[in-house]
Amino acid sequence: MVDVAANPSLLPTLTPEEVRRLDRRHVFHSWSAQAKIDPVPVVAAEGARITTDDGRTYVDFTSQLVNVNIGYQHPRLVAAIQEQAARMTTVSPAMANDMRSAAAAAIAELAPGDLNMVFFTNGGAEATENAVRMARLHTGRQKVLAAYRSYHGATAGAISLTGEPRRWGSEPAVPGVVHYFGPYLYRSNFHATTEQEECERALQHLRDIIAAEGPHNIAALISETVVGTNGILVPPDGYLAGVRAICDEFGIVMIADEVMAGFGRAGEWFAIDHWGVTPDLICFAKGVNSGYVPLGGVIISDRIAASFQDEPYPGGLTYSGHPLACASAVASIEIFKDEGIIERARDLGERVIGPRLRGLMEKHPSVGEVRGLGVFWAVELVSDRATRAPLASMAEVTASCKAAGMWPFVAGNRLHIVPPLVITEEELDDGLRALDTALDVADAACLV
Repeated sequence: MVDVAANPSLLPTLTPEEVRRLDRRHVFHSWSAQAKIDPVPVVAAEGARITTDDGRTYVDFTSQLVNVNIGYQHPRLVAAIQEQAARMTTVSPAMANDMRSAAAAAIAELAPGDLNMVFFTNGGAEATENAVRMARLHTGRQKVLAAYRSYHGATAGAISLTGEPRRWGSEPAVPGVVHYFGPYLYRSNFHATTEQEECERALQHLRDIIAAEGPHNIAALISETVVGTNGILVPPDGYLAGVRAICDEFGIVMIADEVMAGFGRAGEWFAIDHWGVTPDLICFAKGVNSGYVPLGGVIISDRIAASFQDEPYPGGLTYSGHPLACASAVASIEIFKDEGIIERARDLGERVIGPRLRGLMEKHPSVGEVRGLGVFWAVELVSDRATRAPLASMAEVTASCKAAGMWPFVAGNRLHIVPPLVITEEELDDGLRALDTALDVADAACLV
């Protein structure tokens, strides 16, 4: 037994140089050519700011991976995790636990319609994997529709669902996934000129795909309610209701991937609440507890859950419903309610972020479009507004943001504006001023 009194800290203290050396020697980083990266050590973080090993502090416009919704080191959330660690650190998912029960009840209460049960996972990829498995077992069908402009995770099934190029390295994929194009008016696949046209033509495209694949073969349709990494694409009014109607017509399970868009990011508990649509399954992770402890899950409708009342569900995880993670979710939801964080995110989007970004679009010819809601926005950069050719020189724009004290989220030719929901208006102003400066750099590469 370790004498804690004699050893007040069991954790090592590494210098920034040691952190870098050990990282390069032993840490294998995701999505990276290992010899071509030099990860920056973060030595401190609080609220909406991070501090790197060179002593510089940045307004974080990334929320890391768009998950630190509640901000860094929220004292109440840290205290809740510490309290739970002192009470009980782990228990098998086959047993009942107070925090697991409380977290499931709190999440189900927030979900729309009759989504009343929760299957806990360790993150978003496992959530999408299990949602698809549930849909296939419930329907007895195998095919799943997923959008090309999507990311659903990096496990075998989740990366097969993913439509963007990151899936290429994992192909041949898990069979049965059929990709389709969702709405994206700025770069319409349907030659639409209005939101209504884009909506109608995207829905007809979906019907055409279903007819070609055989509706009796299709178990589920999975979509990010608001497409995240692939552009923060807000669906036109009527689209999600149309998807719901198509799913009902053909007996297809509708899965809403809310891993990134949920828990306040889009200004509602779930982004789908904007349109008053109830899916059959909701996948969540990230903002449910802001990544303080790994947690994700699937919220399940009564109809889907009924399929597994007498027949066992053939899936599980050692850490499903981990007490530390569930305690952090319970505390986070209470903090969101007490501090009005959902309402704050909605207000910041409508009153500050949206108007400021539209103002920058008027000022800078490199901005082709701004779009978003809540604290979930994209600035799409182009070299020519007439042709909408994507801006190629993003490295210089990124460097300019950092030099001005803002850590940017860069995806393709876009800057995503996704800071923690607790960001102050002063910090938001600092970050947007840095963005303004960086757009001068983008303008220099633009064909005016």
